[in-house]
Amino acid sequence: MGNIFSLVRNELGKIYVMKSTWAMYVFLVALVLFSFIMNTVTDSVDSETTYTDDWRTELQEENQTLTEEIETAGEDDPFVESTNMGIIQQNTYMLENDIRPYGYHAGNFVLDNLFTTSLVSLFVIIIAGGIVANEFRWGTIKQLLIRPISRGTILLSKYIALLLFTLFTVVFLLATSAIVGAIVYGAPVVNPEIIVNRPDGMASNALLPEIFMQYGFRVLNIVVLATFGFMISSIFRSSALAIGLSMFLMFIGTTVAQAMARYEWAKYILFANTDLSVYFSSYGPIREEMTIGFSVAVIAVYMVVFIITAWTIFIKRDVA
Repeated sequence: MGNIFSLVRNELGKIYVMKSTWAMYVFLVALVLFSFIMNTVTDSVDSETTYTDDWRTELQEENQTLTEEIETAGEDDPFVESTNMGIIQQNTYMLENDIRPYGYHAGNFVLDNLFTTSLVSLFVIIIAGGIVANEFRWGTIKQLLIRPISRGTILLSKYIALLLFTLFTVVFLLATSAIVGAIVYGAPVVNPEIIVNRPDGMASNALLPEIFMQYGFRVLNIVVLATFGFMISSIFRSSALAIGLSMFLMFIGTTVAQAMARYEWAKYILFANTDLSVYFSSYGPIREEMTIGFSVAVIAVYMVVFIITAWTIFIKRDVA
C-alpha cells in the first residue's frame, strides 16, 4: 500500500512540476475574471437588485413593473416579453412557495461559471494523453519498469494521479469562482434556496447541493474523457493521438449522439449518456425511454472496457 501512495505522489509531482500545468491554472483564473468582466460590460446579470425583509411586496411591485414594460413594448419587441415573463414566473413561484430572493450573489456566479469546466476538460485530456505515452517518448518507462513493482500498480498509480488532478482542478475552479463572486457580488446567507428548471417545470433547491450536483456531473464527464485518453495513451504510446481523439470526441460526441437520436441503438452511444444533468433540466435525454440508471450503467460498461483494455495491453507490452 505504501508503494502505491509513493507512486501516486511521484506522478502528481511530475504533473505539477511542469510550467504548463501552472499556466493552465493561471488561465482558469483569467477566465473567471473574464466572466465577471463580461457580466459587467454586457449587463447580463442584475447585480444591483437587493431585497429587504419586505421582499414579498418588492416582488409584487417588480412583477407589476415588468408587466407594464411588456404592455408598453407590445408586439414590436418580443424579446422584452419573453425575458420579463421568465422573471415574472420566477417571482411568482417564490411568492407561492415562500422562498426569499437574495438577488445575484456568489452562488449564482459559481453556477454561471459551469461553462469553464470545458476548459478543465481540455487540461485533463492533455495530461491524460501524455501521462503514459510521454514515459515511452522520453525513455523513462524503463526506469519505472525495473523497480520491484508490478506494471499494474504503476499504471494504477498513474490513473489515480489523473483522477486526483481532475478533482484538484475542479475544486480550484470552484474556489476561484466562489472567491471572485463573493468579493464582487457578495455572499448570501448559508445555503439559500434558489430557483432551478427541472423536467417537470420550475422548482427550488438549496444552493450548495445544486452546485455540487452540477459540478459533479461535469466531473463525471471529464473523467470519462480522461479515461478514454488514458487508454489511447497506454495502447498507442502517442500523446498526440490520445489528445487529438479525446478532443475530437469531446467536441462532436454529443452532437453525433443527438443526430442519431431517431435510432433506438443511439441510446447505447457513450456520449448520449455522459451528461447526467439532462435528467435534472428541461432538456431531457435524447430518447424518452432513457433513465439516469440506464445512463450510469452504460457509462460504467464503457469505463470498464477502457480500463481493462489499457491494463491488458500495458502489462503484456514488450519494452525494448
